[in-house]
Amino acid sequence: MPRFLHAMSGKVPRERTSLLFAGSEWEEVRMDPSRETRPDIQAAFPDMRGVEEASFDAIFTAHSLERLYPHQVMETLGNCLRALKEEGYLVVISADIQEACALIAADGLMDTAYEAPAGPVTPLDILYGYRPALAAGRLEYARRCGFTAKTLMGSMAQSGFGTVWSSRNQKTFSMAAIATRQRRSKAFLVELARQHFG
Repeated sequence: MPRFLHAMSGKVPRERTSLLFAGSEWEEVRMDPSRETRPDIQAAFPDMRGVEEASFDAIFTAHSLERLYPHQVMETLGNCLRALKEEGYLVVISADIQEACALIAADGLMDTAYEAPAGPVTPLDILYGYRPALAAGRLEYARRCGFTAKTLMGSMAQSGFGTVWSSRNQKTFSMAAIATRQRRSKAFLVELARQHFG
């Protein structure tokens, strides 16, 4: 059975990862720095201590690269690459700060960008972290950097991934990106994206 690393998983259930990873065909291994989340591997970005080299078929992480300082992004992506098998790939969900900044440019810093299960999200939340969570003391959700589609794909390519695909979701001001360890065809990436996101 193929295994995916749910990196910086928090309390997010596998059902909220992707269509493919939510199914029973994949074994989920959870990685998180907090013991409260009961991870299989207690580790964090960027170093990922305890994650063995070439030990996973895929890695999934959502809204975690934004929590890093800019200088830690390449180190993190390099460690993700190290943890993947030759046929492996990385799936990243990230906020789309280009869309957020377009709303800010229209003087909408505090306007509702979209409605999340936790409540309304503003461009300020997208840039710096969801304010109600931060006010409740969950400072691990603070954001220290951000990406456009160009910079996210560029960072993945520069860190050594063979092929990168991305798509923007304007409704949730987010992006999905897939980076394969080896070079793959566009058709392969499109099909892989379809399996994950429909």
